[in-house]
Amino acid sequence: MKPIIKTPHQVLTTPTKEVAKIDKKVQQIISELIDTLNGATDPKGVGLAATQIGKSMRIFVIKPTEKNEPSVFINPRFITLSDELLKGIPDDKFKLEGCLSIPNVWGLVNRHKSITLQYMDEKSQEHEAVFSDFEAIIIQHEMDHLDGVLFPRRVLEQCNKLYTITHDTKGEEILTPIDI
Repeated sequence: MKPIIKTPHQVLTTPTKEVAKIDKKVQQIISELIDTLNGATDPKGVGLAATQIGKSMRIFVIKPTEKNEPSVFINPRFITLSDELLKGIPDDKFKLEGCLSIPNVWGLVNRHKSITLQYMDEKSQEHEAVFSDFEAIIIQHEMDHLDGVLFPRRVLEQCNKLYTITHDTKGEEILTPIDI
């Protein structure tokens, strides 16, 4: 398991390079990404980009639920983005987006409800697939990482607020707006 790179490390805000070929070095990075994502517990992660382990390569993995096996995306590219937006992560209520590289910061990000993505997997197989709802949100977040964009930038571009978790006098967690 690799340590997760935290802000303000420059690798997180630098666009990544295409993967020329899937060799043993790339396979090792994929293995490290999966191990690191699976090992993230506080909080649990649902996606991890190569930049988050210090590698400037167009690779990320996602694991939307505990039951899912991680999916690998190499040199991904958007084909289409739906006009319909989701305001936050869909659940019983809409949840705020966070990032393993930006501890204890959360925000509401409007993301496309569905996307069509072209990418390669770890076996060099080309894919074109449609993703929607939570998976689409995760992929858009990870694609931003590959382009050197962190989610607080999206929050601020959309004139939404960033939050941190604090505790009240009873020790209960509360979301507190961050003044910028």
